[in-house]
Amino acid sequence: MASLTHLLSATSAVTLQHARHKQLQLVKTQKVPSRMTFPCMRHKPFSICCSKQSPWEPPPVTYVPSDNIEDRFLEGTTNIFETMSSGKPAESSLTEAEGLTDVKSQPPLQLQYLRWPVWLLGPVILLATGMVPTLWLPISSVFIGPNIASLLSLTGLDCIYNLGANLFLLLADSCARSPDSSQDSTSKPPFGYQLWNMVANVMGLVIPLIVYFASQNSFLQPQLPFISYAVLLGPYLLLLSIQILTEMLTWHWKSPVWLVTPVVYEAYRVLQLMRGLKLSAELNAPSWMLHTIRGLVCWWVLILGMQLMRVAWYAGFTARAHQKQLHLAQR
Repeated sequence: MASLTHLLSATSAVTLQHARHKQLQLVKTQKVPSRMTFPCMRHKPFSICCSKQSPWEPPPVTYVPSDNIEDRFLEGTTNIFETMSSGKPAESSLTEAEGLTDVKSQPPLQLQYLRWPVWLLGPVILLATGMVPTLWLPISSVFIGPNIASLLSLTGLDCIYNLGANLFLLLADSCARSPDSSQDSTSKPPFGYQLWNMVANVMGLVIPLIVYFASQNSFLQPQLPFISYAVLLGPYLLLLSIQILTEMLTWHWKSPVWLVTPVVYEAYRVLQLMRGLKLSAELNAPSWMLHTIRGLVCWWVLILGMQLMRVAWYAGFTARAHQKQLHLAQR
């Protein structure tokens, strides 16, 4: 019994020593990491939280992906390099879009071919209705004497030319306008040009009337009968009134032919007045009437020359404006 008690005490002593030994090892094991991690905390940087950003610091970039981004990622191909090479820069896409726009804005080739005969048809109509009757028709077949028949014959010749001039202006207007309806082809003349043209036309209209009223009031001798005056200058006054109306219509409609209209009528007017000089010899017109017609010829030749100078100026103005637009487009 005593030996059993001694054995149990020895066993418990060994167990207690073994447990203490384990506790010491556990304490040592826990102390070792603390010693190893303690120096690391010296080198750990401190983080400072601040809600206010620096003025030189860029704002944070927020990216919110769309819902269907996964569906469109690498869509239509299985090779990532094919997908990356298939993207085009914005400049090439813009260049292609401009090229397609230019191709669409160009008129069809068939319409261009149809317009080429118009360039010849318009002048032919003007020549057939104006120059041929005046240059090749004998004056004796038109002028019979100082009567109504001669006045109507001369007026009919001028009306034929007016029809030809209107057809010419219509063809010129169709050639000047773009076949693309989206492009604006209207052209408005400057106010100074309108004023000058109106003054020139009114002067050419008023001077013959003043001369006629002066002869009727015995300021100019000898007097000229009304029918003789109507044969000499009646068709001239009628065609000049039609020219004024036509120019006002082209200004109102903003037609591109506003620069050509006075040239068409004034060129024929010179021939019309030269015909009046021939008829004044047949009518034995007084000298003051001859001087009046010669003065009108000189006046309209001067106006016609100024109109041609204005055509040249307008061509240069259009070229400069076109170059300016190209320079702005290149920028």
